Amino acid sequence: MTGDTGRTQAGGRSLVGVGATVLLVVLLAVGYSVGERKVLVVSAVAFLAMACFAVPGARAAGKQNARRLVWGYGLAAGAMVTSASLFLLPQAFALGQQSGGVLGAKAGGVGVALGLLAAYGGHTIGHRLSHLNSAFDSTAAQITAHALSAGLVIGTIYAALPTVGYLLGLSIVSHKGPAGYAAARRLRMAGKPVSVLLLPAAGVGLTAIPVALLNPTFSMEMKAVLFGFGAGVFLHVAMDFLPECETGTEVGEVAQLSENAHALLDKLRVHAVGSTATGALAVVAAWLLI
Repeated sequence: MTGDTGRTQAGGRSLVGVGATVLLVVLLAVGYSVGERKVLVVSAVAFLAMACFAVPGARAAGKQNARRLVWGYGLAAGAMVTSASLFLLPQAFALGQQSGGVLGAKAGGVGVALGLLAAYGGHTIGHRLSHLNSAFDSTAAQITAHALSAGLVIGTIYAALPTVGYLLGLSIVSHKGPAGYAAARRLRMAGKPVSVLLLPAAGVGLTAIPVALLNPTFSMEMKAVLFGFGAGVFLHVAMDFLPECETGTEVGEVAQLSENAHALLDKLRVHAVGSTATGALAVVAAWLLI
């Protein structure tokens, strides 16, 4: 009986993922028909990155490479921190200074604080809620929440300031590949279907495209708050991805598979710094060249 229930739950989660993918395809078609190219590209890249990286992640279950994990997380974290610093924060503060509203130049800072606190609250409460029903995967719940909120912010940013280029959105979703890899590994090791990751993979597009299509009107001050909010959210996500090479962390658990875990962790700390710096420099280089 328990086995039948488990298969039913697994099938239900898989259907949710397939349904999300179909809905994303429909939204991409609608967005393409009205010319929303930038949001469509960012949404499609986010989906493909997570879905494609989930395949090797599932295959690597039980034989994870700690160095590869550190580099995947580090590159994503470095890229996201730099993207928020180069593209979102300057816009937030510049719009705040131009707004002349009640908050004035502080509007961007207010947005950053709200974004950081909202992301922390959502992450913490989401983790708690994911344990209330064992049929709902904690891993899938957390990254789905991140994906949907990221999509809302991305859609709002492109609607509020259409002149923003592709680089910002692509840098923001740069963590989707490493996230898909790690999440697929966890799901496979827990004996759960990896297909559930189709939902968070499609999540960015499911919220970003409708917001971009609605194209809401914002005041200058509200734009400053929104850009600051986006920066706060993505800085929090980036902090989550910073590789922690300590005992008890995900990297530490993988390192324990080695004969000399302590020495490996020492080496991995150097790779953690190198990977985050490389991710940051890649965004700077793209910004200068594109």
